[in-house]
Amino acid sequence: MNTFEYENYHERKSHVKENFPYNTYLCSIPLDFTQINTHWNEEVELVIIKKGTGMVMVDLQSYTVHAGDIVLILPGQLHAIYQLDDNVMEYENILFKPQLLYGNDICTSDYLRPLFNDKFIHPIHFTSGMKDYEQLYGCIEQIDNLCSMPAFGYELGIKSYLFKFFLLIFYDYVDSASKKPRNKQAVKLKEILYYISSHYTEELTPGDVAEAVGFSTSHFMKFFKQNSGCTFTEYLNAYRLSVVESMLIAGDKSILEISEEAGFTNLSYFNRLFKKKYGVSPREYRKRN
Repeated sequence: MNTFEYENYHERKSHVKENFPYNTYLCSIPLDFTQINTHWNEEVELVIIKKGTGMVMVDLQSYTVHAGDIVLILPGQLHAIYQLDDNVMEYENILFKPQLLYGNDICTSDYLRPLFNDKFIHPIHFTSGMKDYEQLYGCIEQIDNLCSMPAFGYELGIKSYLFKFFLLIFYDYVDSASKKPRNKQAVKLKEILYYISSHYTEELTPGDVAEAVGFSTSHFMKFFKQNSGCTFTEYLNAYRLSVVESMLIAGDKSILEISEEAGFTNLSYFNRLFKKKYGVSPREYRKRN
């Protein structure tokens, strides 16, 4: 798998720094984008809804989210974020690598590592009225305050509130005897997305992917739409465009070469798709970045 394939197969953007693998940033739907297609990260991700309403999908389960809600996404979990009808939604992303909280002790071996490896049954969507919700949201607010005016040692504060956040989850929601069953549909969707990431440069059809994963074409198309939130063609085009975006920024190849390497065989079709998604032509996008 080449660099561009690997980055898009997971999440293309690098979210965290090496010396303190934590980051937080704000997003708006539809101002920044109308949706984030199905993907997964190596980081733990908290999605905190600040304003409005939208949809978040985690391991093929869709949640309607509102201001104040918190969604917990673990490393490797498939997830996507969508606009709901014409609603506007503003949300905060908190991302960190599990290693930020790991140590050589029982806290890691018996609690955090199994949790982040999705071994325990626990809520994904936290809403007002749930047990200790106010304290959970209070941890997020304290972290936001620390990040807004970072003082010497603020990283210690971030870690302390993350530890408290997960302590509350363990106290209130995790039963060590309840192990989470494997999500077979999510595993199959990952297999499909991996196949696409390995063959997107080819003239890929739904029939090709269906045959590779042991589905009929009709079943594959239905399964993909139901579990990814978009059609196969929509996903493939979005994937290819994200590869193009990386190549436009990272290299100096011609637009034609880049589009062909990303799997587009028709330049005018590619240009229309690119401008529809990014609002400018590929050439203008390259100049701006």
